[in-house]
Amino acid sequence: MTRPAPAASLPAAGTEPALPAGTDSTGTAPTGRRITGAVWGALAIVYVVWGSTYLGIAITVETLPPFLSAGARFALAGVLLGAIVAWRQGPAALKVTRAQLGSAVLVGLLLLLGGNSLVVLAETAIPSGLAALLVAIVPAWVVVLRRASGERPGGRAYAGVAIGLAGLAVLTLPGLSGDVRLWGVLIVIAATVSWSVGSFFSSRIPMPGNPFTASAYEMVAGGIGCALVGLGRGEHVGFSVDEVSTRSWLALAYLVLFGSLVAFTAYAWLLHSAPLSLVATYAYVNPVVAVFLGAVFLSEPVTWPILLGGGIVVAAVCLIVSTERRR
Repeated sequence: MTRPAPAASLPAAGTEPALPAGTDSTGTAPTGRRITGAVWGALAIVYVVWGSTYLGIAITVETLPPFLSAGARFALAGVLLGAIVAWRQGPAALKVTRAQLGSAVLVGLLLLLGGNSLVVLAETAIPSGLAALLVAIVPAWVVVLRRASGERPGGRAYAGVAIGLAGLAVLTLPGLSGDVRLWGVLIVIAATVSWSVGSFFSSRIPMPGNPFTASAYEMVAGGIGCALVGLGRGEHVGFSVDEVSTRSWLALAYLVLFGSLVAFTAYAWLLHSAPLSLVATYAYVNPVVAVFLGAVFLSEPVTWPILLGGGIVVAAVCLIVSTERRR
């Protein structure tokens, strides 16, 4: 899991920023902006880098413990992002109220410990492409949460939820048939629920106004949470740094620098510079990228449940995103 999209159009490993200056109350950038080459370049980064994080995770957990590696990734990325914020905007940019800090910690735990780290754990048992397709169901859960809170997303959004759940059922078939480990599939589904709850509440509780500051605190909190769970699971017992492969170290570094810093910066900039409806398209591009990379670099099988179920889920996300464009 990479990052959620704003509001109801998510997926996939970072955290959701607060709305930057220049967006309206729906999170949409002001209309009338020309879609420049810089916008397409930033969007390409989000498409490819966040889509590739599933491959990076799969390579990382080949020889690194899942929760401890996730903890190191997010804690380091959070510290680096905080240092960049202090350097570019001054130390005062990191100041938050106690309520804002508590909210950032809560969201960070929901998104990164409950969401992303569970995907990391699941990728020790299921293909990275399947994990990405399962994560793509997140926008449907967000619609359900909005309805539970009293909002009325509309008939098209409900249809998207129904279609998405049908796709989720098809994607679960490999686990039910024994082709992959069912517990891995179920853990990803649990991760999507946690990710959705964190995304939903992040816009409804007092978060730091600076999205970079918010994400720095979220990543540090999530990283510490992941590390504590890893220690509680005994992942450090018998672990030897000498047994970690070079490709796992490189994959972890890629996740820190590109997945959590470069792509997040591009995403936050896009929220300020491009229409939200365009930015949200990464929710159905990332899974396609992940399946392709998993098949090419890890020889992951692309079975008919993955093709059919993935197509259904992507169609559902497209429908939900198109509904948000009309709002």
